[in-house]
Amino acid sequence: MTINLITKRTGQGFILLSALAILSVSLMAFSNPQSVMDLVQVQLPNPDAFSSIRGAYGGVGLTLFISLLYLMLREVPKGLAFLSLLWGLYALSRIMTTLTEGALGAFGRQWLLIESILCLTALGLLWANHKVNSSLLAQ
Repeated sequence: MTINLITKRTGQGFILLSALAILSVSLMAFSNPQSVMDLVQVQLPNPDAFSSIRGAYGGVGLTLFISLLYLMLREVPKGLAFLSLLWGLYALSRIMTTLTEGALGAFGRQWLLIESILCLTALGLLWANHKVNSSLLAQ
């Protein structure tokens, strides 16, 4: 197995893992929007709130899942770049919350760490894919 294939397959595995994580929240939101909000102890007060969570987490999540599957199969570097932005901006949002609303609880701190690690992993895999592809072109 060549180093090019190893870096591609590792990137594809990471994209698939991220896609499945997003899909799990999406399916939870479609079937029971309140279950998503229970993770942060928020009660949905009316049908519009249920609809918003179902759309934002369910519909958008499913769109992200399908897009990531496409990128995994056709455009691994673009998929990794997309995930570095996605996970990095999730982490940035949590940092902004800390600066504007105050300290995060255990849930927020845990996900800030996870999203930061996922962002750095995506960046590392993107760099490795670029390095390997650049060295192949130079030969």
